[in-house]
Amino acid sequence: MPSGVRSRFVASVNGLNMHVLEAGSSRSDRLVLLLHGFPELGFSWRHQLSALADAGYYVLAPDLRGYGRTTGFQADVNADPTECSMPWLVNDLIALVAALGRNEVHAVVGHDFGSALAAWCGVLRPDVFSAVMMMSAPFAGPPAWPLRPDDGPSRLAAAVAGLPTLGREHYQWYLSTPRAARDMDTPPQGMHDFLRAYFHVKSADWKSNQPHALERIDAASLARLPFYYVLPLGVGIPAAVRSEMPTPEEIASSTWLPEEDLAVYAGEFSRTGFQGALQWYRCLTGEREINALRVFGGRRIDVPSGFIAGESDWGVHQVPGAFEAMRQRACTQMVACDLVPGAGHWVQQEQPRVVLELLLRFLERL
Repeated sequence: MPSGVRSRFVASVNGLNMHVLEAGSSRSDRLVLLLHGFPELGFSWRHQLSALADAGYYVLAPDLRGYGRTTGFQADVNADPTECSMPWLVNDLIALVAALGRNEVHAVVGHDFGSALAAWCGVLRPDVFSAVMMMSAPFAGPPAWPLRPDDGPSRLAAAVAGLPTLGREHYQWYLSTPRAARDMDTPPQGMHDFLRAYFHVKSADWKSNQPHALERIDAASLARLPFYYVLPLGVGIPAAVRSEMPTPEEIASSTWLPEEDLAVYAGEFSRTGFQGALQWYRCLTGEREINALRVFGGRRIDVPSGFIAGESDWGVHQVPGAFEAMRQRACTQMVACDLVPGAGHWVQQEQPRVVLELLLRFLERL
């Protein structure tokens, strides 16, 4: 870790013993939370922690429920996944803030699944989370009653149901199944090579990433997404990415993820397995969990918000219309929206200096 970054545990966080990386002085009244995505860790923010602290912020990057060295969760595919629903995960963060002796967060920043969590922080508790920065995964707003023809989650589920007729399956629904953890916990190529290929194909290093908006939410449109989002039916992610393993020369040139950094991810997921993290996907795709969120339908993010993603990130467009809905309806005070050249999905790791500058610009505007 960079100089000035500390590792510690915060006990009694909504039933968790939460592992956090932190930087800066706890006396600062400007607390910033950095939320990682899948399959990542608080370690994903290693390039930003010290620099944000140097700018006067007190910064925490936790291993979220289900991940890394945080303990106290159920990593059981047969367990009720409710503890990984968005309201419960927001409650984790409120409990963390309270355990720090605080009642307010200057800004919450989230990447990938952490982006969705950051968005829900702004929806549910704007009195605690004063600003929201989303990264790589746009937020279209909570689902609503009644079920309408333009209801995003329902339309996406219907489109996904049509994919098997095209010989494909959606990665989120795949990750919600018991076979996902079996595949990913023991990948045929080994954990290190599996994660190397997975990080590679979703980065700007994989030149086939040329994202663009999709016009409709239907099976045929989803089938145009790259294979790591809409998989060959029955293959699974480790086998799907194996054919795209980068060459030794490509690995050497991938300075944003050197072997020693990749070894941190490989070591942690080899130790913990993936099921704790995959509980989040069970909530994302479960009809019961989606319907539970409809009570918040019509709520928007009314605190200052922003969005950052890589220009080569298909995640911006993987749910047709979500990017536009975020900007036009879901956020009432969106003050920044930036697509970063030379970055794919792992934007804060691929272009750490640019992301840091954008984060500082956003934070200084608050």
